[in-house]
Amino acid sequence: MASKAKNPDVRVLKGQEAEDAVLQYMKKMNRPFGAVDISANLKGAVPKSLTVKILVSLAEKGEIMQKTYGKTNFYVVNQAKVETLPQEELQALEAECKSVEDDNAALSAQVKQLIAELAKLKSTPTDSEIGEKLAEAEVTTQRLLESLAPLRTGKPMTSAEDMARIDADWVQWRSEWVRRRKIFNTFWQIATDALSPQDAATLAEDLGIEFDGPEHVELEKGPLCAPVPFSNRTNLKRKRE
Repeated sequence: MASKAKNPDVRVLKGQEAEDAVLQYMKKMNRPFGAVDISANLKGAVPKSLTVKILVSLAEKGEIMQKTYGKTNFYVVNQAKVETLPQEELQALEAECKSVEDDNAALSAQVKQLIAELAKLKSTPTDSEIGEKLAEAEVTTQRLLESLAPLRTGKPMTSAEDMARIDADWVQWRSEWVRRRKIFNTFWQIATDALSPQDAATLAEDLGIEFDGPEHVELEKGPLCAPVPFSNRTNLKRKRE
């Protein structure tokens, strides 16, 4: 009667049953093993000491080959007794493999094409987005038409001289504003140097001082407040003279 292995779910084999199990495992794996590895891979169904004896016996029978490296013996199935496929079956399997590879290549190309089409569809505006863009375009068109209305009624346009005067006034008063802001910032820094940020904010509120907001900072960065080229400043100066 077979004894129990360390693992209660594995039955310990003996005799011919154990030898058949070892040989069947060796043929299935068809790679070199040591006795310890085979016993461990069989989950202890064949004890190590019995596995060593079985391997030696199978080597003597010519079922497996034994190779010694140092003090360790390795065993592998005798390749002369390994069943091989006929040449016709090998060729059929190669042809089937080639066919599968071709099908995979065709499917990969199809998947790539579908992914590109999906990306294109995702980038296309939806019906609601198109409606919003159309509404924005209509508002812009209406605003432009309203700006053209005075021209259509024959209302005189601003002359070049008036535009030059407006530009000159803009440069003059903006420069003055920049200068005064610099003076204010200098004196304000001196006046609030000893105050905490909270006290400085309270003082500014009590005095009714309004500092530049985000919209003013954004305006300063825009083309309206861009530095005027030197040649333009010279021309404006001459016009004022």
